Amino acid sequence: MHTIVGDWRLVAETATDATGQVRQPLHGPMPLGFVSFTPAGRMIVAISDGRPDPIDGPRSYISYCGRYAFDGARLVTEVDGASDPRLRDAPQVRNARFEGDRLILRPVGGVREVKGVVRELIWERIA
Repeated sequence: MHTIVGDWRLVAETATDATGQVRQPLHGPMPLGFVSFTPAGRMIVAISDGRPDPIDGPRSYISYCGRYAFDGARLVTEVDGASDPRLRDAPQVRNARFEGDRLILRPVGGVREVKGVVRELIWERIA
């Protein structure tokens, strides 16, 4: 079984609707993100629109931390600190799978959910 313990960087974000059409990712065309999972069951994540130049409108940003549980297919985080207080209202749930050295997380509902859109965050281990 793969482990998520360690440090990961976000390499891509995808979004598709129910018809398979590609949708705009929440964090723009160049997402920037890091997540760390400790052996003691704590995690911290930060994701932003990583474009280097100014953009029109606000730049997306989200971060949170908390205790996590991972069973090999599902990641559940009990958030106790967050950039958006609504993230503490309910556990953050992600379906998870590994493809080679990459970890693919698929949010299940949540604060930033767009109905009918499936998002995937693709992470690569850095440590």
